[in-house]
Amino acid sequence: MRTYQQIIEKAFANKSKVGEIVLTQEMETTGITREQAIVKMTKNYQVMQESVDQGMTGQWSSLSGLVGGDAVRLNNFRLSGKSLLGNSLNIAAARAIAVAEVNAGMGRIVAAPTAGSCGVLPAVVLTVRDILDSPEQDVIMALFTAAGLGVVIAESASVSGAEGGCQAEIGSAAAMAAAAAVELAGGTPEQTADAAALALKSFLGLVCDPVAGLVEVPCVKRNAMAAVVSLTSAEMALAGIKSAIPVDEVIETMGSIGRDMPCSLKETAQGGLAITPTGEKIRSRTTGLTTT
Repeated sequence: MRTYQQIIEKAFANKSKVGEIVLTQEMETTGITREQAIVKMTKNYQVMQESVDQGMTGQWSSLSGLVGGDAVRLNNFRLSGKSLLGNSLNIAAARAIAVAEVNAGMGRIVAAPTAGSCGVLPAVVLTVRDILDSPEQDVIMALFTAAGLGVVIAESASVSGAEGGCQAEIGSAAAMAAAAAVELAGGTPEQTADAAALALKSFLGLVCDPVAGLVEVPCVKRNAMAAVVSLTSAEMALAGIKSAIPVDEVIETMGSIGRDMPCSLKETAQGGLAITPTGEKIRSRTTGLTTT
């Protein structure tokens, strides 16, 4: 199945959730058993939880010194009773930063769909799990929903910042997380599509401009922004708000925008925030640490 609409149609035909269709497709494609597929996804879930827990200790920082401690700062602000976001959104944003900080500190994460956007899906899914007190098996199936959408995006457009800009990384992660959140909350297959479309539309045209060529600034904080957008998109879809543009068309549009985007704005660190005066100063003092 090359479109998300095909997955939705099959889910309706089988009177099942999207995650079940994706799981079945994984079994057919790879030849593994249902149990083996679930074990693999459960391991991903466990790594996601571990990366959140590790990041929230505040002990992770990058070699450059640009990243570290912000997840704890945000969480402490919530604990002070002064949060403008409220508990759920603050926790999700803090968790997204936490995972991204673990990544920047060379810890173990799940690329979902990429290392640069690794914080969004775990932050959103774990937060919805806690809100609803969801059992582990439901979380696992929601992750299959996210994975199915990720495959469609990768095949129809791109999840690579070098190919499509940050919209392809953080935008895809936001869409995947929004779809997973809806499924975990008991939404319909169609609502997972609406949530994904609403989330991805919010990041169309977002450039990939890593300062000093490091996946740290503005990457880590964009994970937090995407987590909040994902939850907002899921909430809207669950409330019955629809996306005027179908998710598959949004994905195709994202791919088209990525192709039109100049190379300077696609992970080369030759444009955007990377070439601001402050960005250039950071590059100068982090020479030898660049990854692009």
